[in-house]
Amino acid sequence: MKKILLIALAAIMVLALSACGGKDAGSAATPPPADSGSNAAAQEPAAEPESGDPVTVGFIYIGAVNDGGYTQTQHNGTVALQEALAGKIKTVWLEGIDDTNTQAATDAAKQLIDQGATIVIGTSFGFGDALFALAESGDYDDITFLHFSGSNINDKNFGNYFGAMEEPRYLSGIIAGLQTKTNKLGYVAAYPYTEVKIGINAFALGAQSVNPDVVVNVVYTNSWYDPAGEKQAAEALLSQGCDVITQHADTAGPQLAAADAGAFTVGYNLDNSGLEGLEDAFLTAPIWHHDVYLKPTIQAILDGTWTPESYYGTLADGYIDLAPLTKNVTEEAKAKVEEVRAQIQSGAFNVFTGPIEYADGTVLAEDGQKLDRGQIWSIDKVVKGVNAPE
Repeated sequence: MKKILLIALAAIMVLALSACGGKDAGSAATPPPADSGSNAAAQEPAAEPESGDPVTVGFIYIGAVNDGGYTQTQHNGTVALQEALAGKIKTVWLEGIDDTNTQAATDAAKQLIDQGATIVIGTSFGFGDALFALAESGDYDDITFLHFSGSNINDKNFGNYFGAMEEPRYLSGIIAGLQTKTNKLGYVAAYPYTEVKIGINAFALGAQSVNPDVVVNVVYTNSWYDPAGEKQAAEALLSQGCDVITQHADTAGPQLAAADAGAFTVGYNLDNSGLEGLEDAFLTAPIWHHDVYLKPTIQAILDGTWTPESYYGTLADGYIDLAPLTKNVTEEAKAKVEEVRAQIQSGAFNVFTGPIEYADGTVLAEDGQKLDRGQIWSIDKVVKGVNAPE
């Protein structure tokens, strides 16, 4: 078992290295082979499309399309989009683009436009400012820009999209709270940033709802995509006695570390229940169905009916979800999750319903108060029961 896990982790490390180049474009009609991380050569710039030609949709990815996590999930949406709108669109993408480098994001968008893309989609938070600057420059008014996880928007050619990931995070917390033996849960997190803290807090609140004695220990990697760092963070949490490991990080590194230590794991982004080595460790994962947003949105752009919006998908509309619960989840946990899921989907239950206190004793939500989207996205601290660095 240990040998299998080490081989799997080594494969993830190879993908991280292959993603760093970020210069190659691919086409969803011919996905790159599982061991490549990118296509062998960039496509030549496309000629100006003639009437009736497929519209080119370009995606900018932070990682590799087979990273076992975040980017693979994004790319699954791309492939589903291509299949749904076959003949109407073609998709191209760039992998391994550093989302902390504004110039890299700008160059990637321009490269996709040079290849004929009239719709450009940035799939990581850090791409947002670069894409918005292009949209607002006046030089790209004929290009439609979409951005995942940001808040930029205008009234002509720039929209954003995200989802209420706090909903499945809460449900996964219920499972963790009922499965733990040590009452210590570990959370591998990218940055101490609002999106991440929302997820940490939702997970903790879900766990506390069924197990008031549980605590959540957090280690930040200070990177969205760091396979080695993510694994090391999980190992640190395991050494603290955490027996369920979850994550807001891009790869399967934390899951593999948990399995290697005989602990349970809750993934993120992708259903990794079939990943070799996780058979006895994987519980579930909060996941995305990006095609639920992409298919109607791209169709509306093609039809000329699209207007910029700030989309926020939910469990009810299917944009976000909880992966099927595995054999490792107890019957008690399964029943509780289904009960609460139904309440969330019907609108009867809001994950962030008070009373809720931050760890420092200040109030996040008063008794009976239900936080709306704006209030949730103002969260700037962790809740009581969470141990996290400032």
